[in-house]
Amino acid sequence: MSATAAGSSADLTDKQRRILAYLREKGRTKTYFKSRLIGEELGLSAKEVGTNMTAICEGEFDVDVEKWGYSSGTTWKVSV
Repeated sequence: MSATAAGSSADLTDKQRRILAYLREKGRTKTYFKSRLIGEELGLSAKEVGTNMTAICEGEFDVDVEKWGYSSGTTWKVSV
């Protein structure tokens, strides 16, 4: 992990750090994630995931997250 990613990670909330850790782990084998499914795994609502995903999208991390689509829930494209 780069110094930038480590420094930025400290600014995240607990929920955001949990989402980021989930994306790092699962993103190695999967590319697209629905907010609803991330929420189910982490005990969060889809709305909580979507709200907190903005900080991850805008931050400089080793995970690149892009809002990909919105059909039956938000889909995120993740590249680790």
